[in-house]
Amino acid sequence: MPFGEPDRVVPTWTDPVVRQASEAVGGPWGRHAVTGRAVFWTPLRVCLFFTSVVLAVAWVKQVPCSSGDWSGHVQYTHFCYNDAIPLFGVHRLDEGAVPYLDSAVEYPVLTGGFMALAAALARAYSGISGPSGLLPTVPEVQVYYVVTCLLLALLALVATRTVLALSGRRPWDTALFALSPLLLVHAFTNWDLLAVAFTGLGMWAWARQRPVLAGVLLGLAVAAKFYPLLVLGALLLLCLRAGLWRVWARTAAAAVVAWLVVNLPIAVLAFDDWATFFTFSRSRPANPETLWNLVLTLTDGRAFDGPLAEGQTPSVLNAVIAAVLLLYGLGVAWLTLAAPVRPRVAQVAFLLLAGFLIVNKVWSPQFSLWLLPLAVLARPRWRSLLLWQASEALVWVGTMLWYLGTDNRGIDEEWFWLAVLGRDAAVLVLVALVVHEVWRPDSDVVRTSWPGIDDPAGGVLDHAPDVLTLSTSRPYRAAARPRAVPDGR
Repeated sequence: MPFGEPDRVVPTWTDPVVRQASEAVGGPWGRHAVTGRAVFWTPLRVCLFFTSVVLAVAWVKQVPCSSGDWSGHVQYTHFCYNDAIPLFGVHRLDEGAVPYLDSAVEYPVLTGGFMALAAALARAYSGISGPSGLLPTVPEVQVYYVVTCLLLALLALVATRTVLALSGRRPWDTALFALSPLLLVHAFTNWDLLAVAFTGLGMWAWARQRPVLAGVLLGLAVAAKFYPLLVLGALLLLCLRAGLWRVWARTAAAAVVAWLVVNLPIAVLAFDDWATFFTFSRSRPANPETLWNLVLTLTDGRAFDGPLAEGQTPSVLNAVIAAVLLLYGLGVAWLTLAAPVRPRVAQVAFLLLAGFLIVNKVWSPQFSLWLLPLAVLARPRWRSLLLWQASEALVWVGTMLWYLGTDNRGIDEEWFWLAVLGRDAAVLVLVALVVHEVWRPDSDVVRTSWPGIDDPAGGVLDHAPDVLTLSTSRPYRAAARPRAVPDGR
């Protein structure tokens, strides 16, 4: 490349939000500046530093809840509610109970294993701190939560690394993940970062053209949360278009084997407790943060199944959701096969997961962490992603204040619904923007920001010819790469 030409996309030259923000530190990257000369502060280390700072602030937010004393509704007034502390006692982890073997857990097996690991480390610390006196003595539940957050922080750093690896010539897009308000709000709410990290590692292995390893890692991700199945679904659609279904079959087979290795021993030893996740998912009602619950609220509970007894399965609602999800999935499949050029992996995975979250009967606020890496990779534009993440933060604030209740200076239900609908609208806007870029690849900033780019996360799909397509348009030609140095800079 010519002397002085950057070897990566420079955000201050290509994104108006970053360009404007850079004025606070001296303005955009200069005309005669060079990249790739930093000895220590590489893009990876800078993004890991960003993630660490955000996680530190997230921990400060969680401190009021960390002791386990939630008197005075501190979990709502300080927005620090998390699932780890109450479930520490509910599942008798404080007594040394082993998830599934001694206590039914409503999470997939790998998440239960994560909980058990944190509890074991907490007991080890308590065993050392008491007799020796060398370490401070704190409540075991607090030790458990601190250990949980430290492990989750490591997983967040792993997820940061995978996003950078999948961003190709655009490493600074990783800052959209590392500096995310969504990460700040929900990093320590639940154990979702476990699945996020394994999913990212699986996609990284796929991008490195290692489909079997990708399958193993995605199988482990499914053993933590079920949503990575949608990533496998995205790979299936793209491999069908490229005629690489045998490669996908190896990946899927490896995923099944990895999932069975984790799940089969627990299912054999304690089938009923192992199956709790599946029975609970089927029988639980619509979550407060979903559109289905809004319909039920507006109809005084008469819609779908009508009034249900405690624990009764909402069969009609489940059937309606399944039908809508099937129709949506068929729509994404048609778009994948009919687009003028094969979509990128992150685009299809984002569309499938976003639709699943919108249509599903459960959308716990921290579930949006699943969407974050895919959104960054699918459409790395700061303005739209920051607006969406701001709406997610408002949902969390609204949820906590609604649970607090108006008697304790909380908010009415109408304000809560306003926040939820705003979040849903923001996600739908992102879906529409990604669909537009799939249909008009010349507007996809990833493909047009560097010559010859097809799909940095595509692996065997990258630059692969199409075999099965519904497109009748002319072959796509990438737009010319923008000038390396912008006018007037």
